[in-house]
Amino acid sequence: MPARKTIRLSFCVALAAVPLLLLAEEKVDLSIVNRIKSEAFENSKVMDHLFFLTDVHGPRLTGSPNFQAAADWAVQRLTEYGLAAKQEKWGPFGRGWASKHFELAMVEPQYQPLIAIPLAWTASTDGTVTGEPILATIDTEADFEKYKGKLQGKVVMLMKPQQLAIETKPLGRRYTDNDLADVFTAPDPGRNIPGANGRPTADEARERREKRLAFRDKLAVFLKDEGAALTLTYSGDGGTVFAMAGGSEDPKRPIPIASAVLTPEHYNRIARLIDHKIPVKLQFNIQNEIYEGNRDSLNVVAEIPGGRKKDEIVMLGAHLDSWHGGTGATDNAAGSAVIMEAARILKSLDLKMDRTVRLALWGGEEEGLYGSKAYVKQHFADRETMKLAPEHAKLAGYFNYDNGTGKIRGIYLQGNDMVRPIFEAWMLPFKDLGMTTTSIRNTGGTDHTSFDAVGLPGFQFIQDPIEYETRTHHTNMDVYDRLQPGDLMEASAILASFVYNAATRDEMLPRKPLPKPEPPPKKEGAATPTSTQ
Repeated sequence: MPARKTIRLSFCVALAAVPLLLLAEEKVDLSIVNRIKSEAFENSKVMDHLFFLTDVHGPRLTGSPNFQAAADWAVQRLTEYGLAAKQEKWGPFGRGWASKHFELAMVEPQYQPLIAIPLAWTASTDGTVTGEPILATIDTEADFEKYKGKLQGKVVMLMKPQQLAIETKPLGRRYTDNDLADVFTAPDPGRNIPGANGRPTADEARERREKRLAFRDKLAVFLKDEGAALTLTYSGDGGTVFAMAGGSEDPKRPIPIASAVLTPEHYNRIARLIDHKIPVKLQFNIQNEIYEGNRDSLNVVAEIPGGRKKDEIVMLGAHLDSWHGGTGATDNAAGSAVIMEAARILKSLDLKMDRTVRLALWGGEEEGLYGSKAYVKQHFADRETMKLAPEHAKLAGYFNYDNGTGKIRGIYLQGNDMVRPIFEAWMLPFKDLGMTTTSIRNTGGTDHTSFDAVGLPGFQFIQDPIEYETRTHHTNMDVYDRLQPGDLMEASAILASFVYNAATRDEMLPRKPLPKPEPPPKKEGAATPTSTQ
């Protein structure tokens, strides 16, 4: 064999061996992992946490009394476990809102209770009201003129009815080996080029959102001025209703009239009756509490002090807040309960860790990651200027849990290949539980991105979807009964193990280069619509 080929072959063999060497060098104390698993599987408190977060204190919309009660309970429980727990205010958040009473039924031509949810940050009715529905698909300001003088006392149905397709796919599922292979595969680097393949740029997406919100404000004022009694829309199917906000927590924006979202089967029945000129009457009593002013919200924070490197921190977190249709079980009492349970396990086993472990239960995630963004800005870095606080250099890593109730199958690396051999070593004791996959991909939409955005190592786990997007995510079915106890017990063990490893390894987790500052977009002044009533 020629010498040049021999050298090349030797070099390739050496490169191939690098991951194996790194894996071999990453220390994992299997005796500790075994103790963690035993505590998590034999003495679990995770479902007890979930009972209190859902059945007792759910739902937990940010700014509502339930959210505050859940935060108070979490501090009390974490303190009982021996952690130093507290609430850290951030803000301002905006208006608070809570649904206090909700009735909606068709009373003519026959009586039928309707499956529906009130929309957050919308107003109440004046007691029990009876009104006739009218189909009025108002999509632009030009449509206002069509309905002037026609909406007094009416129930305004804002969407065209839609024929439902038969669902042939199962509502709940677990990842197959092929699914995980797809998640493992690195994505096409050209997929996210702004403006390519119809993909909007960040500025275009922001402009579209502002236009939608501006039109919603104008529609809210128009309907109030016209004296409409209620607005109806629909979402979901099969009795599952997806519901979020009909108004805004921003105290500068108008409060829409009472509004509800129905299951489409019930919405369509009303629309067919109207189409056939058969008189319909709806009866409703909607009582919502609106807490005016620009109110602060809070995060729950708790610590287990470290040893020789106690000024360095390992964080784990989940968002405590939820939407209001169910009791916020899979989104995200599941995450909050797992985080609390992981901390309980570490504390109850009295494991000695070099670094301080800090737990966070975030507020305001559903409205825009407000709680974690505020915390990162206060403690670590300002995303707009990338001015770093001293604590930025002291965070070893952050682990987030917010993808429902499903079994953990791996972890997203957020584009940080340097942590792959580390996490693969940490995952090995959980391979028989199905945790096998590392994905270089970025996953977004939850609180680890607040850390990643300022160059900190923040990570979210890969989880089986179960029924997350089909039945529970932001719906009336997001309740305790949809939770999977075994999956959550496993997740608690995995979180506790990952945190322990991060808190005891010699070095902090490797970091990506710092991102460039991201100044806020320039905003042109615009008057907020106001009612003439």
